[in-house]
Amino acid sequence: QVQLVESGGGLVQTGGSLRLSCAASGSTFRTNSMGWCMAWFRQAPGKEREFVAAMDWSGPSTWYADSVKGRFTISRDNAKKTVYLQMNSLKPEDTAVYYCAARTSYLSSSYYYDPARYAYWGQGTQVTVSS
Repeated sequence: QVQLVESGGGLVQTGGSLRLSCAASGSTFRTNSMGWCMAWFRQAPGKEREFVAAMDWSGPSTWYADSVKGRFTISRDNAKKTVYLQMNSLKPEDTAVYYCAARTSYLSSSYYYDPARYAYWGQGTQVTVSS
């Protein structure tokens, strides 16, 4: 089992920044397995959950939705088993509940965008960007 705990959401004005954290725990969670990945998704009211960013634990590559490229950065701290999402230049359309997700078996990066591929989810943290 893997547990994910998010933190860092809040209310910010347009153009502001927030950093979300997702701490992973559990006896089966390892940070050196190729293809194990962590991702951030978000869900706004009345909309489907959408992919934001992802990275795997074994390499430096990252993936982003077009809507956040150049503004958001995903990073990790292997020792802390924590993934971060630095969000800059926030816009009102970024308002959503942000979820951390984990997959603990190999997944091709071609499928990182698909929420159905992730077995573990955090409880979500609200991000509200005021105009």
